[in-house]
Amino acid sequence: MIRLPLLRIDKRRWTTLALAFALPCFAVACASTSDSLSLPDTQQRIERYISSGEYDKEFGAVVARARAYLETRAPQVTKPAIVLDIDETSLSNWPAYRANGWARLTAGPCDLERGPCGIRAWQAMAASKALAPTLELARRAETLGVAVFFITGRPPDLREATERNLRQEGYQPTGVILLPEGAAFASAADFKAPERRNISEQGYTIVLNMGDQQSDLQGGYAEKTFKLPNPVYFLP
Repeated sequence: MIRLPLLRIDKRRWTTLALAFALPCFAVACASTSDSLSLPDTQQRIERYISSGEYDKEFGAVVARARAYLETRAPQVTKPAIVLDIDETSLSNWPAYRANGWARLTAGPCDLERGPCGIRAWQAMAASKALAPTLELARRAETLGVAVFFITGRPPDLREATERNLRQEGYQPTGVILLPEGAAFASAADFKAPERRNISEQGYTIVLNMGDQQSDLQGGYAEKTFKLPNPVYFLP
């Protein structure tokens, strides 16, 4: 996997520090870690990976493995549950990222036509679309009597919009867990692992945990983890 250095992007007088782009080697031609890639080169590679259908193919393959495990394991558990991340796992924010030239801009308003688009403003619009393989997995879990929990690093002021977006896209959450008010964590794992522990302490067996960041999956309290591709950003 290629990790590019932090990039400072000046776009229509907006200057922001974008997180490193992460390009999966199985999806694009890999360069050595010493190779220098320009921002336009990186943007084009991300666009090709997504628009070509390779992203959908790799994403679907991971979810298919998760579903196969769910089908086998869920009937063996008294109180089974799955844990899903939201962004780029259950809902897609690609329209916002595309408007930003594939940079991650957190703050500010969202202008999808001309850019830029602040991710939090976009998420507040509750306009994200379901990622179809994950939605099908969640629906299958429901038919098997499996609880479906969502744990997300979104801030608490986005709770109403987040829950509305999930439900209007077809998800039926057992629970939606957002960041606590005023909380800050060095890694998503520091927040998400204790939340999975809390779910386990309610008597659930978390048969699988799925997310697009490694930090979504670290820290235990799930039998099996499934890492989805994300060619745009990396979060600790």
